[in-house]
Amino acid sequence: MSTLSAFTFGIRVHAPVPITRQRVETALRAEGFGVLTEIDVQATMKAKLGIDQAPFLILGACNPPLAHRALEADPSVGALLPCNVVLRDDHGETIVEAMDPMAVLGIVDHPAIRPVAVEARERLARAVAAVDTGA
Repeated sequence: MSTLSAFTFGIRVHAPVPITRQRVETALRAEGFGVLTEIDVQATMKAKLGIDQAPFLILGACNPPLAHRALEADPSVGALLPCNVVLRDDHGETIVEAMDPMAVLGIVDHPAIRPVAVEARERLARAVAAVDTGA
């Protein structure tokens, strides 16, 4: 796993997006996350702008106990949820990229938020690593 930007971490998987997506959802479930939302960027760009592009999905992942703890501490945190996980095609392989909850939730000035962000990051990192191993 590597840091892909200042606010994401992820991996390259030697499989196409549809196969990788199944692995991502399984790995997220194992860490207590469910996928609440899906944005098919490829389909949206085609429908709205007539642009053809490679497969690109944004999955909105949520771990309900962690979300509850964060929202109890500061209801405005809802604007920063869910945790996005991106799957994007790169020449037949898939980049799996997760937002770093420490980067996103680090902007919240509340002492109860940091432990939630740390745990969310650990769980997402394990899920992303599991995708790489095919677990």
